[in-house]
Amino acid sequence: MPMSASDIERLIRDALPDARIRIRELAADGDHYAAEVVSEQFRGKSRVQQHQMVYEALKGKMGGVLHALALQTSAPD
Repeated sequence: MPMSASDIERLIRDALPDARIRIRELAADGDHYAAEVVSEQFRGKSRVQQHQMVYEALKGKMGGVLHALALQTSAPD
């Protein structure tokens, strides 16, 4: 069963409560999304570490229920 954008946002928000999150569906199939996540918790972390934090928030759904997630992450300006 595909994931909804709101499910993805909820999982990320649970792990990163301060985050500004924008989710876009890329293929209208519930499997391909793009996410923009801005969180103070990313400050001082590499891009790889930031992405790992988001993947961790998805609790193993990446690569299974959620096939593809293009990520753009950053700390607030």
